[in-house]
Amino acid sequence: MAGGWASDGAVQEQIDSSIEDAIQRARSQLPTGESLSHCEACAAAIPQARREAVKGVRLCVACQSELDKQQKAASGYNRRGSKDSQLR
Repeated sequence: MAGGWASDGAVQEQIDSSIEDAIQRARSQLPTGESLSHCEACAAAIPQARREAVKGVRLCVACQSELDKQQKAASGYNRRGSKDSQLR
């Protein structure tokens, strides 16, 4: 049940939109093209098994893990703009 000016499906629409945005963002970050033999960040050799498993891989496991940590820290946002989310 919606309150105020919101329609009955507004909350679910907001959730669906957030999920669709996250999926689109994740897909846009997938590597493409031919895998590199050496990490473009630290020049360490990328194992053959990783190059075959992840097509278009450009980073070694250590550098990819660090990049993932940085992206995770900056990725969250709240469409609802609640007071709690604004205080963080």
